[in-house]
Amino acid sequence: MTEQQDPARRAQLAARIKEARTMAGLSQGQVARMLGLHRPSVSEIEAGNRRVTAEELTRMAEIFDVGVSWLVGEAPDTIAPDDPRLQLAARELGKLKPADLDRLMALLAAMRRSEDDGEGESQP
Repeated sequence: MTEQQDPARRAQLAARIKEARTMAGLSQGQVARMLGLHRPSVSEIEAGNRRVTAEELTRMAEIFDVGVSWLVGEAPDTIAPDDPRLQLAARELGKLKPADLDRLMALLAAMRRSEDDGEGESQP
């Protein structure tokens, strides 16, 4: 596939690479060093302005601990128990201090209550 053939897929790939890098807690510079690239190359990849080789894509999937199929948009965007995003989030949550985790859980509960209240108001 060429860049001209499907810019939407290229944009999705770029967005997922950025999301996976962010969730892995890595900077563009760190990823660039791991890939043997310059940081602007990673920035261009995440902006969708630079093509990614199969080797780079495979290595990114390893670095971010996600599947290549998810990065290229072939895996569903929903959250399933084996979803790479859920696994990344779980690793990040494991790094939090107990007090920070408690605050986060309280925030999530408040957001859920807010959504539930909003749904109840919009129904007849």
